[in-house]
Amino acid sequence: MPRPQLAVYRHDRGERALITLAGEIDLESAPLVRTALARCLSDGIRTIDIDLTPVTFCDCTGLNVFLHAAQQTTEAGGTLRLHHPPPTLGLILDLTGSGFLLLDDPLGHLSPPLGDVPAPAAQTPRRRAVPLASVLSGDAP
Repeated sequence: MPRPQLAVYRHDRGERALITLAGEIDLESAPLVRTALARCLSDGIRTIDIDLTPVTFCDCTGLNVFLHAAQQTTEAGGTLRLHHPPPTLGLILDLTGSGFLLLDDPLGHLSPPLGDVPAPAAQTPRRRAVPLASVLSGDAP
């Protein structure tokens, strides 16, 4: 059986963890993600930030893992947030309307218009960048 094409990196600071996923999240690699997130909770982590910058693909299996982990984290009194989802996951979040459960920006990650000029109707949504070092240290806005 081939190994999943996904790497999981974890950096803890107290009750907070930064999980960086790199590669593809699909039916084959989703159990690895599920295990890593469950281990955070069993280790007493209550704030989980997931950096998806190096993820090249994520299907609905990945979304299911993230939604389940977010529910478990909330029940344990914590929070789980996704940062920088890849386009495939961004589309799935938009189509399912579940972005507010997982993203740092619950309003759909649109950038505000500059000055008093209204944003064009066809403007492409932009994700708000928050340095992950700030997220991990708790200094994020």
